[in-house]
Amino acid sequence: MIITLKDGSTKEYDQAMSVLDIAKDISEGLARVACAGEVDGELVDLRTVVDKDCNLNILTFESEGGAWAFHHTTSHIMAQAIKRLYPGVKLAIGPSVADGFYYDVDSETPLTAEDLVKIEAEMKKIVKEALPITRFTKSREEAIAYFKEKEEPYKVELIEDLPEDAEISFYQQGEFVDLCAGPHLMSTKPIKAFKLTSLAGAYWRGSEKNKMLTRIYGTSFTKKADLEEYLNRMEEAKKRDHRKLGKELGLFMMREEGPGFPFFLPKGMVLKNTLLDYWREIHRKNGYVEISTPIMLSRHLWETSGHWDHYKENMYTTVIDDTDFAIKPMNCPGGILVYQSEPRSYRDLPLRMGELGLVHRHEKSGQLHGLMRVRCFTQDDAHIFMMPEQIRDEIKGVARLIDEVYQLFGFKYHVELSTRPEDSMGSDEDWEMATEALRGALDDLGLPYVVNEGDGAFYGPKIDFHLEDSIGRTWQCGTIQLDFQLPLRFNCEYIGADGEKHRPIMIHRVAFGSIERFIGILIEHFAGAFPTWLSPVQVKVLPISDKYMEYGEKVKAALEAANIRTEIDTRAEKIGYKIREARLQKIPYMLVVGAKEEEENTVSVRSRFAGDEGAKSLDDFIAAITEEIKNRENRKVEVEEQK
Repeated sequence: MIITLKDGSTKEYDQAMSVLDIAKDISEGLARVACAGEVDGELVDLRTVVDKDCNLNILTFESEGGAWAFHHTTSHIMAQAIKRLYPGVKLAIGPSVADGFYYDVDSETPLTAEDLVKIEAEMKKIVKEALPITRFTKSREEAIAYFKEKEEPYKVELIEDLPEDAEISFYQQGEFVDLCAGPHLMSTKPIKAFKLTSLAGAYWRGSEKNKMLTRIYGTSFTKKADLEEYLNRMEEAKKRDHRKLGKELGLFMMREEGPGFPFFLPKGMVLKNTLLDYWREIHRKNGYVEISTPIMLSRHLWETSGHWDHYKENMYTTVIDDTDFAIKPMNCPGGILVYQSEPRSYRDLPLRMGELGLVHRHEKSGQLHGLMRVRCFTQDDAHIFMMPEQIRDEIKGVARLIDEVYQLFGFKYHVELSTRPEDSMGSDEDWEMATEALRGALDDLGLPYVVNEGDGAFYGPKIDFHLEDSIGRTWQCGTIQLDFQLPLRFNCEYIGADGEKHRPIMIHRVAFGSIERFIGILIEHFAGAFPTWLSPVQVKVLPISDKYMEYGEKVKAALEAANIRTEIDTRAEKIGYKIREARLQKIPYMLVVGAKEEEENTVSVRSRFAGDEGAKSLDDFIAAITEEIKNRENRKVEVEEQK
């Protein structure tokens, strides 16, 4: 058999070989760090026997699949430690997740942070024991009988839901045996650096009708230094938590009277409206028209779009005049009605329609998270109607616009192209044409991208933009989706150059995604210290004493006349205290005014970026900050002031 490796080189063997044995043949060093394999694109165990020609990739911890197997093995070590310490605990599921793993357990006595310390200590013993990990299978009946005997009801339920003829695989390390599809490492020995990070509640199988289990989160790495770096990053993330900063900076609040429905406070509205002003500006420049569609529309519309059949459980509905209505979870059907409001010609296309539409989606209460996961949000949608030959140029235009947005905020990003899924609609020709148009646009722009085979929407392929924030976390925000199905469902038409009727193709796209979620990301990206143009308060005037309050008010009035968002601190406090308070509020500029400043019509400038910037004439300061705001400059911190 011929094995083709990732670099294109080949290995030839005259007998079947396990993935691990092939890794050893390539390099003993590679075999030592191998975590899993990938055979013809499928993630497999190192124990997997290869017996035919294939493409093989040996995965280390540095790859997504290798890290997945490493984390999954750690979750089993944690479960083994739990069972050793608390034999009565029932195990549910323990998968890998981004940056780590979790295990859901059912414990009569609630587990606490103190228990995590004990579990970690037992895990260290299991790692030190260097237990070999083996895989074996049982029939469905044998597997059910095994877990009934072990009194593990959640495992029994999982097996009962599997097909009758399914092969049930198990992994064993020492005395511990778990139901698992794998893959896993060869032993517990490589798991050198790990940490159990938190406890949370989780409904069994995600249903509020089921029992609440305890979910234990953790992470693991091959090196202690990498673990420490990760934990430091997580500590920094806690400091940047948008829920904490949103409260401290007076941006937004959440109330039990409206779970999942954010309240924007005055300063938060300034931030939000500044973002929307920018959105409108760049869309006008790029040839978009803005529309607004109703927040509630009749059932008939949602049946035509397919949402009533496929998305109804996430929609809020009501009855008006004996007719079913739904609050919109998406803006696109309303946009299509606008397109159909008058006859369209090929001369009208492409037609780019943007909408800042408020949508509502029913999210489970346990999934709500500040501004990141809410039940109502403003989606910065745009729908582009075009002819087939315009697809490539329109995709490039959207990609450039999204790039401009992310560059402004200092985000790095990577791009993924998702292709036709199994449950898709439309012809092979349509899909091939659309996918090649997206691929060609990305190639024309020179944008590197990863292909996600089969991960497109059911109505068309898509491009997703995953941005990276200042502490290395990634967020999926921008997306470009091609859609053949809604124009077909709604019978959209335009008159072509040949005088005949034709069906347009539609692009769905967002740049911010959800305005609320994007604000949450920005709060954490900037740790609340927004660029001056975006800051709710751009300048704080700080009179040294009441004697200079009148001059302070004069300075404030001059700044406001120049459209600079300004506050004045009128409290009878010492100037050092006022400066510290303004710094805590992340205000870009503080203007200290006293006798000398009043006499010379100047201000003493302190900034978040450079500390004490000295005295400047008021006119010069206004000119400089006006230019900074106009250019939407993201001024970097030059000195770190002492707190």
